[in-house]
Amino acid sequence: MPQTADLIVENASILTMDPDTPAAQAIAIKGDKIIAIADRDSVRDCKGPATRVVDAQGGSVLPGFIEAHMHLFGGAAELDNLHLAGVQGFDALRDAIQGFAAKRPKAGLLIGAGVDYAILPEPVTRHHLDRIIPDRPFAMSASDHHTMWANTKALEEAGLLHGKQVGPGNEIVMGADGLAAGELREGEAFGPVLDHFGANRTRLGLEGAEPDPYPSAAELAADGDLMHRGLEWCAKHGITSIQNMDGNLYQLELLAGLQEEGRLICRTKIPFHFKNFMKLDMLEKASRMAAAYNSEWLSSGMVKVFYDGVLDSWTAVMVDDYADRPGWRGEPLFSPEHFAEVAAEADRRGLQIAVHSIGDGAVRAVLDGYQAAVKKNGRRDSRHRIEHIEVITPSDVPRFAEFGVLASMQPPHPPGAMNFPLEPTISRIGRDKWPLSYAWRTLKNAGARVVFASDWPVSPVDPILGIQAAVMRKPWAEGLPDQSFSLHEAIAGYTVEGAYAEFMEHRKGRLKPGYLADIVVLSADIEKTAPEALHTVRPVTTICGGKITFQA
Repeated sequence: MPQTADLIVENASILTMDPDTPAAQAIAIKGDKIIAIADRDSVRDCKGPATRVVDAQGGSVLPGFIEAHMHLFGGAAELDNLHLAGVQGFDALRDAIQGFAAKRPKAGLLIGAGVDYAILPEPVTRHHLDRIIPDRPFAMSASDHHTMWANTKALEEAGLLHGKQVGPGNEIVMGADGLAAGELREGEAFGPVLDHFGANRTRLGLEGAEPDPYPSAAELAADGDLMHRGLEWCAKHGITSIQNMDGNLYQLELLAGLQEEGRLICRTKIPFHFKNFMKLDMLEKASRMAAAYNSEWLSSGMVKVFYDGVLDSWTAVMVDDYADRPGWRGEPLFSPEHFAEVAAEADRRGLQIAVHSIGDGAVRAVLDGYQAAVKKNGRRDSRHRIEHIEVITPSDVPRFAEFGVLASMQPPHPPGAMNFPLEPTISRIGRDKWPLSYAWRTLKNAGARVVFASDWPVSPVDPILGIQAAVMRKPWAEGLPDQSFSLHEAIAGYTVEGAYAEFMEHRKGRLKPGYLADIVVLSADIEKTAPEALHTVRPVTTICGGKITFQA
């Protein structure tokens, strides 16, 4: 006698991602698990008088999307910012900023996001922004969130107009007049602006810090609501699991509070963020976080590190000189020796490591650090990760498979792929390095496990847009290798590989009996949709742990 289901999804084109049963028409759920997946008539045997039925109307049903690299707290906060993606030219920038400011007369700091580095024909300065909004503090961040531009009012109030000492890899660009020009590269440079105006709690996970003083009850409730809004945004896009890439104990506490209230609607992993000024014994905190939070809904157990910055501001670390800046290779946030010590100690503690490494010099140094950890501690199934890998050298490609390192990459990020223009990035990289830039296919063919994500709010959180970007990827110059993925490979990057990245491949990432009931129902059959039309396919129902978390 089959079990009686709580929920059945039928009339579906189910893509299970399970090679044993690749396709089906209906799926039955009891509690938080899948109990049957087969043809419609077979699954109907699980229907009882109280069973809820979702009619997929022929649309695809996939495993719930696993977002393997994002920033939940900051992304949620940015939903209310001025969105400047696609804005070009001074007049358009002026109109956008002034319109935004008029609607927020009481805001202490006006913030824009998603700025193209080439938004103006010349480098943006505070003087440009002063012509637009001279009397209220305003700052806007590049889409990669590694550069911010501020007007004079914001710089003055934050104490940056006359410059400030910052650490390696960070820069307050100074003008010929001896004052800050308005461009602030990396977090130590622009952090004081956000801190001064109280926009800092969402950023503390990038700094390895906790709120001090601890938030009041009202602030705690507001932060919880903000986190929940971010979770709802993710669920709306078919996401059931999140691997956050900034973290602290405070974020875990906020999410635990939401779980108690029944508002934790996506499974979430929060790392401990290790900074270059910390001593190794700070990793004890990471171990404590891992021990305290280890459920299928809320977990830690990961150490996040930044090794370098980004290409567009010349802060990524390269093996050779930048093509458009001879004599400069970027400044690492860690020395190779220091990072190797951190990697070995985190690895010894059984913690997973994820390192932001964009330039080929950073990628090499992190691989060297992982190799040093294996030499010191012995080989284990660590699944350490490298995030982004926007440029790599030929000799480092096979090392991912050799040491079991995961390549965590973002289909929206290559220049020209989705929301980033070709310039200035491809000129920074240089023609010689183009063949191994954003080299998903090259790494996958060399045996690496490649996991996909958005890096929200750097790119839109929508996994379907990421899938389309992966399938539609075209070389930006003749003679470059094809780095695109097939539709199934791209979907696997957001499901199967995401589950593997968090050691959960036996519980999710596929649709099969006994697995967690994490499912997304789409508006159309994704396998029958032309690649250029994939963006029109939308999630209509998201199910996480057997409960509907979004329904259009």
